[in-house]
Amino acid sequence: MKSAVVVFPGSNCDRDCAVAIERSTGSKAEMVWHADSALPDGIDLVVLPGGFSYGDYLRCGAMAAQSPVMRAVAEAAGRGVAVVGICNGFQILCEAGLLPGSLLRNAGLKYVCKAVALDVTNAQTRFTAAYAGQRTATMTVGNGEGNYFADEPTLDRLEGEGQVVFRYRDNPNGSARAIAGIVNAGGNVLGLMPHPDRAFEPELGSADGALLFQSVAASA
Repeated sequence: MKSAVVVFPGSNCDRDCAVAIERSTGSKAEMVWHADSALPDGIDLVVLPGGFSYGDYLRCGAMAAQSPVMRAVAEAAGRGVAVVGICNGFQILCEAGLLPGSLLRNAGLKYVCKAVALDVTNAQTRFTAAYAGQRTATMTVGNGEGNYFADEPTLDRLEGEGQVVFRYRDNPNGSARAIAGIVNAGGNVLGLMPHPDRAFEPELGSADGALLFQSVAASA
């Protein structure tokens, strides 16, 4: 599997994502600067990592969504390449129009950083196939704007078409319908607030995040 991790000014989980991919799948991940206008040839997976792109100025992910590399990411997504946005990356995908909805301030107006239990609500996507019969997963959240919001018709559509992939068991930030992660209608773009890159080895408290990267590798 050939992977790329996009680095924005203010990203702080880019190296974590690269290490998680490499240790989970045995494949090398390339780092791509946000000002680049192209992705590596033959790419199978693009990851938008967590952090505080552009210092979260204006609105989380809004400025990063205008970076030159995002045109290449959108084109790759249109070709069916797997794209994953984690935490700030999820915010960027929503701001770029690659996923519906938006991420608002947490309901408690506080930054939340802790391990969370998740339900794997759809294990038949290219990002979750390796979970198979595993119905729950443990990952870590670290966000102040992780409150997923969409209007009721959009939420109904996401639910009805199996696009809700992960759901919080104990909703830490007030997300609509406890949604933790969604895929696009094509099934090749995933956004999630929990960090699989912080839960890919038992020594980190959970290895459940590795299954996400392994799922993509198996489908590549």
